[in-house]
Amino acid sequence: MSLKKKYLGSKNVCKVTFKLQKEAAAGAHSVNIVGDFNDWDRNAHPMKRLKNGDYTVTIDLEPGRAYEFKYLVDGEKWENDWSADRYNPTQHPYIDNSVVEV
Repeated sequence: MSLKKKYLGSKNVCKVTFKLQKEAAAGAHSVNIVGDFNDWDRNAHPMKRLKNGDYTVTIDLEPGRAYEFKYLVDGEKWENDWSADRYNPTQHPYIDNSVVEV
């Protein structure tokens, strides 16, 4: 998993490319990214499956903020991003959300 950030100063936007590697999405039919940036809408940002089996999506985010997120595999299984900037605990014991800081 990896996060790539590209800042566009002229638009005050950071294009963040999220990638869930095939090992974490083994056998998946669909992957969506769900987080603060889409009000935790499970269907707002479907990810594209690449030929190598990874899933990816690029989202424009407002710089100067931290966003919590998770990957939702096949509408059932939640995955964190192993390369997240940090993790925040949730209200559930032993469950964290990934965080990207832009």
